[in-house]
Amino acid sequence: MGLKKRSKVSAEFSMSSLTDIIFLLLIFFMLTSTLVRIQPFELPKSDSKTVASTSIVVTLEKNGRSTVNNQEVSGRDVERALRSEVGAMGNRENAAITIVAEIGTPFDRVVEIMEMANRLKVSAIIATEPRS
Repeated sequence: MGLKKRSKVSAEFSMSSLTDIIFLLLIFFMLTSTLVRIQPFELPKSDSKTVASTSIVVTLEKNGRSTVNNQEVSGRDVERALRSEVGAMGNRENAAITIVAEIGTPFDRVVEIMEMANRLKVSAIIATEPRS
């Protein structure tokens, strides 16, 4: 009884076209990432007439100077100063940090203050200018 061997279908996949596509995507993202430049971020202007309570005021200037409740502090000591101000407050639930940043201040500094407020479990408010 002679059994015939069936010809097997080759299940091969050519990777050459996939590697070409990945290489082209890599080149595209490398070129476009060098063209993207983040410009200085202008802080928002608002039509709102709401006045929020200000417990602690953090002032950020574009030259790098920072103050907490009108006391100048260095960049590394801002969190320590905020922690002591929040600790000195009696009613911590209504505590709010108001961030007053000069136009031209890098927004990363504002985000750092907001993260500090989050770690201290108090709310953070960005002060805005009224629209003219």
